This record gives sequence, structure tokens and C-alpha cells, in this order.
Amino acid sequence: MIENVTVRRSTSGDESAIARLAALDSGRPPRGPALIAEADSRMLAALPLGSGRAIADPFEPTAELVALLELRRAQIGSADRTPERRGLRRLLRGRLSHA
Repeated sequence: MIENVTVRRSTSGDESAIARLAALDSGRPPRGPALIAEADSRMLAALPLGSGRAIADPFEPTAELVALLELRRAQIGSADRTPERRGLRRLLRGRLSHA
């Protein structure tokens, strides 16, 4: 059983670990930002924040981790679609373009 799972956004320092995970899963590394599930300092699954399928360690029980990543991705996507967030993004774009 996997315990003490951390879900986080990927960083540029995760590229090689993501590539290894993709090779284990016979898949391609996600393009762009991804969500990572790790336990005991080991990356066990990754899911692109945009669209695309998850990659996961086939030697570990990761189905629940992938479901957790999918839930988190949906939460992030839902939060980005709220009217308040859209207005904030417009406001920030306007300020940045005038800087």
C-alpha cells in the first residue's frame, strides 16, 4: 500500500524523472506543465495539466493515484473557469501590456 502521497505541479527539474517514468510506462512524457504524484521521494504518476493521458509506474498500484491526479486537474480547470479568475486574468494582462 502506498502512503504519504504528495501531489504537486511539475518543475523543470522533474524532466528526467518524468522521462524515466514515461519509458517505464511505454508512453511519452507530457508536454508542458503536469501534476506529479510521488511517495517516498519517488515519482509514481504524472498527468499533463492540459490534455493527455497519465503516465504511471506499471510496477506499483497507481490507479488510485492517477484518479487523484485527474480529480486535481479537474479542480484546477474548474477554478480557472470561474468569472472571478477570468476577470483577474484580463486585469493582469492589461496591466502587463501597459508596463
